Amino acid sequence: MLPVQPLFVLLLVGLLGLFFFGFLLVRRTVAGLNEGYNDGRN
Repeated sequence: MLPVQPLFVLLLVGLLGLFFFGFLLVRRTVAGLNEGYNDGRN
């Protein structure tokens, strides 16, 4: 086992959290845009 610095782990977790949050936000935005576009077309 390699010695792992807690700061590095914290940074990794923070980056993963940010990436996940951004992914969810983009997915929600795209879904909302698609819904609005479909509503406007009909």
